[in-house]
Amino acid sequence: MDRADRADRPARGHDLSRRSVLATAAALAAVAAATSPAPAAGGQARGRRAPRADRFVDNRFWTSYEDWRTGTAEGTAVVAAGRPGLRIARPAGRTDYADPHTGRTAAWEYARWTSPTHRSTVPATELIASWNAHTPAGTWLQVELTGTYADGTKSPWFVMGRWTAGDDKEADIRRTSVDDQTDGKSTVWTDTLALNDAAAGPRVVAYRLRLTLYRTPGATTTPTVWRLGAMASAVPDRFTVPASEPGPAKELTVPRYSQEIHVGQYPEYDNGGEAWCSPTSSQMIIEYWGRKPKPEDLAWVDPSYADPQVCHAARQTFDYQYKGCGNWPFNAAYAATYTDLQGVVTRLATLTELEQLIAAGIPAITSQSFLKEELTGAGYGTAGHLMTVIGFTADGDVIANDPASPTNEAVRRVYKRREFENIWLRTKRYNSTGKVVSGSGGVCYLYFPVKLTAAQRQALAAVGIR
Repeated sequence: MDRADRADRPARGHDLSRRSVLATAAALAAVAAATSPAPAAGGQARGRRAPRADRFVDNRFWTSYEDWRTGTAEGTAVVAAGRPGLRIARPAGRTDYADPHTGRTAAWEYARWTSPTHRSTVPATELIASWNAHTPAGTWLQVELTGTYADGTKSPWFVMGRWTAGDDKEADIRRTSVDDQTDGKSTVWTDTLALNDAAAGPRVVAYRLRLTLYRTPGATTTPTVWRLGAMASAVPDRFTVPASEPGPAKELTVPRYSQEIHVGQYPEYDNGGEAWCSPTSSQMIIEYWGRKPKPEDLAWVDPSYADPQVCHAARQTFDYQYKGCGNWPFNAAYAATYTDLQGVVTRLATLTELEQLIAAGIPAITSQSFLKEELTGAGYGTAGHLMTVIGFTADGDVIANDPASPTNEAVRRVYKRREFENIWLRTKRYNSTGKVVSGSGGVCYLYFPVKLTAAQRQALAAVGIR
């Protein structure tokens, strides 16, 4: 892809019109005031803080023993010891799955869990699900979402992802998003359910998730899911965002990896390193938390290639439908394949929130799109790019490990605060032809361990992650 318009997510990326019209902040406030949050079924709202007025994001994740005991179980059981989760206790049914990416049709037995209805604290224009799971060979999972609109109607069950950590063609399915899903009000764009017309269409005010666990018939192995949830958001429609005041300076020591040194390597995974910004960023933070692939995981990589773990991350995040490594939930799920590591996809509202995470020792992977002249020092423009924010200078400027750098040594960059916050948090922008297109609206990945310090728990709770 041309460097002037590089994108890790070309097919689902930010030049699509799915966010072309989002609600204004005033309209959002009016709707939010008229729709006061109600406790969700099953007691799941217990202990949850009311959202701040400046946040347009609602996160709900099921993670605890009490969480998993809510909802409807069909053959699933709760793992009570150690890290709580869901597993197959007994098959609830059996089905054939024709894998469109291998041509193989196979029988699978399955069990299923459906969440209680969660009423969002914001009337949403977009929803993104994410999950953390262990999927031994011959197992996989499917995540679906159904929304309730403000007019009382419900969407069908939309598939938000079919996922496995494995990629043995004979034993595993190919992890995949599912195209061509719409009910005329909302459409799934790879990993995001978005309203077709956020200004005129009814918002999503509540939703349920359905998790189906699959395994080879007669097997005793099972997937185990530790975290499942979604981020619902209604970010105001804006070309520019309010400026924030700099907070305390801090820089985290995060490994530096360049995607550019992998150009041409393993082109079957999204044409090689040129498009590997997402898995490269993921690998940086995975290793920041002290996790690495095992030597046997890297045995397939050409030994002459530097940083084989980046090639591994690209392979493990590849979405066979999207044909890229930039599927947001797939990256979070990959991070969570490492021992006691968790991953979520969310949105942040301000650089101040990101500063609070950095202060607590939690780096973030941010998604942004910009023209070359909009980010001083980047040296390129992009329709969609992921980088790792690792700190802030004394002046409040952003310190980022930008994988779109020629060498590992050149990965550390300092970007101007005002420029960075605008290209990351805005929802609309002009592309290189002058066309109005969309921005990510503050999308980021957060990876963090199961065992957290009090400061880390507080920082995550402040942005709605528990």
